[in-house]
Amino acid sequence: MTRERLFLLASLAAAFTTVAWSVSASAVATQERGGTRTEPAQDSSFVVTLLQEGPNVVAIGSGTINTTDLLPGFLSTSSTGLTPGDAAIITGPTSLTLSSIHDGITGPMNFGSRIFTSASSGGGMRVGIDGIDGIIEVPSDYDSGSPLMSTSTWDGATLSSLGVTPGTYVWTWGSGVNAGTFTLKAEEAAVAEPATLGLMVLGLLGVGFSGRKRRN
Repeated sequence: MTRERLFLLASLAAAFTTVAWSVSASAVATQERGGTRTEPAQDSSFVVTLLQEGPNVVAIGSGTINTTDLLPGFLSTSSTGLTPGDAAIITGPTSLTLSSIHDGITGPMNFGSRIFTSASSGGGMRVGIDGIDGIIEVPSDYDSGSPLMSTSTWDGATLSSLGVTPGTYVWTWGSGVNAGTFTLKAEEAAVAEPATLGLMVLGLLGVGFSGRKRRN
């Protein structure tokens, strides 16, 4: 994968997350109507797309995570990578950085069969999930509901060599306004070309600008 394409992929994920967070922040802002104060539910959804990009496999994640209904656990410095047999994937920088582990998710117990394979490189924030243990991982200083963006690359790999079974896998937690989802989309199809990605980034930024202009 070229550096230009990886940059565009990361920019797209970051732009999407920023726009989604702006819309969410506007939706949850306190409204006063006739003396009644209401606070609409905050969307909590983090999506990781795992796909084949040329000779490599790339993971791109973005969204928000509401940790209110999750049980606080412990701090960890686990490596980024994936273990399909345990429904586990951690994306982000390959350097060991401190993360916060929360318990209380339910969902698929695997998305393949292979043991752990570490990521070759990564960026953004450290985010992960382990379906077998029912835990989710976020940055140690993470504020519940704030935007997250994370990427990882496995050089010279395919979904098959990593033991990943293509499909969509969803884990859930919480209830009511504190409900959340973590979705893994394992796809064999290639992503859009850099020019298309650039246009998508500009489009998403335009949507965010329009939203802010309407609120002003």
